[in-house]
Amino acid sequence: MTLTTVRPRLRPKVRLRFDRRTGRHLLLYPETGLELNHTATAIARLCTGEWTVDDMVEQLARAYDDVSPDEIRREVCEFLDVLSDRGLLQSVE
Repeated sequence: MTLTTVRPRLRPKVRLRFDRRTGRHLLLYPETGLELNHTATAIARLCTGEWTVDDMVEQLARAYDDVSPDEIRREVCEFLDVLSDRGLLQSVE
């Protein structure tokens, strides 16, 4: 299986929430959380298990037409690696 066919999904205990105090989105998980920038929020919203990495890149390329698809792919893969290293993702096959 290649990375592009994986359909990443946030683990059940991970929640994407908007923080009214900071005006930013957070990924919350037991005992801690991550403050997300706009790009990371867009990627995290696509981690539903419905989209492959290729699908995610395609969706984001439409929204960010001023960024090359190669750059988007790099950003998506780097962010997914961070989430995976923290145990926040699971793959749907």
